[in-house]
Amino acid sequence: MTPAWMQDAPVQRLLAALAGGGVAARFVGGCVRDWQLGRPIGDIDLAVDTPPETVMTVLEKAGLKVVPTGLKHGTVTAIANHRPFELTTLRRDVETDGRRAVVAFTDDWRVDAARRDFTFNALYAEADGTIHDYFDGLSDLQAGRVRFIGDPDQRIAEDRLRVLRFFRFHAWYGRPPFDGPSLEACRRNAGALRGLSGERVRKELLRTLEAPAGADAADALFDTGVLDHWLPEYAGSARLRALRTREATAGVEPDGLRRLAAILPAGGDATRIGKRLKLSTQESVRLAVLLSETPPLGLAGGPPAWRAALYRQGRNFFVDRVLLAPEAAGDWRGALALAQAWTPPELPVSGADALALGLRPGPAVGQLLEAVEAWWIDGDFAAGRDACLAELARRAAAGEKPA
Repeated sequence: MTPAWMQDAPVQRLLAALAGGGVAARFVGGCVRDWQLGRPIGDIDLAVDTPPETVMTVLEKAGLKVVPTGLKHGTVTAIANHRPFELTTLRRDVETDGRRAVVAFTDDWRVDAARRDFTFNALYAEADGTIHDYFDGLSDLQAGRVRFIGDPDQRIAEDRLRVLRFFRFHAWYGRPPFDGPSLEACRRNAGALRGLSGERVRKELLRTLEAPAGADAADALFDTGVLDHWLPEYAGSARLRALRTREATAGVEPDGLRRLAAILPAGGDATRIGKRLKLSTQESVRLAVLLSETPPLGLAGGPPAWRAALYRQGRNFFVDRVLLAPEAAGDWRGALALAQAWTPPELPVSGADALALGLRPGPAVGQLLEAVEAWWIDGDFAAGRDACLAELARRAAAGEKPA
């Protein structure tokens, strides 16, 4: 039976254009895999039996916009009804160096399938829903078994990133235990990952940690030696498992960087880790906050301490730190509920109020406002504008005199 997503107007328009030009096309990869599992469909990719230049000509004649996103590797992107679709010509590897491949085009579907990584990623579907499964991928998919096609060492030699992809796919689609031959191949080839770029490792690692079984995958990454170079600071998965439970309880979306912090030691060197994994400046700063033990979160202090921390740190950082806090630190559920319900107010006085008292512009004004703000926070934000103005005047009178 043809699934509903294949009958969407953009999909049908694309298929009609290809068929009209004599191009045989099959859906491939994630859309087929997720359809078979009943999961939401994301990007829709197709494999075609025709060289990319010919595919472009056919689609453009049918009135579709086409972008040559990777002609050397046989890939073009077609836009149908404002929706992008990636189409890749059937290929075979001519030469590989562990990072890039030189390919030749073919019209043999099985040859194209054989160069892919895992059995359930080599599933193809016709426009009528017929599945082509060359390497028992459907059985592996239903069993939660992530298995390399053919010789695992050869697949990894073709692209070293496949070691990380193995653990990512297991975290999203697998069930224990890991496929033995595939896991041992990853262990044998762990050292080869040193030559990968930090950007590629970062992307795979964060996506793995976001997965439902990210903690199991993290332990396996450590056990096989994959993290020896990229994350030697690994501190185990216990905090990650606790974090996953808290996120689910609080209805908070999984976040890769927050989960990365959960497998690192408190006080870890976020700058060094950020440089190694090529984190952005913003990500490195956030990771530093998540790993920092100061300022104290004050979970044991109850709502007044929570409000003070929420005001000073901002909602996002506060929520992150609460989710990562030790179980014995205090009522994390109450703190998260307060973060959702309470909006931090603005300090009722400003520099203009200080200047109105006759103070000269300069650092002293800022210091005075900081002192009043600290007093206001210590009072649990109860003081209104009149009380804050009176405190400002009292402190100004006790310090710098009007000019």
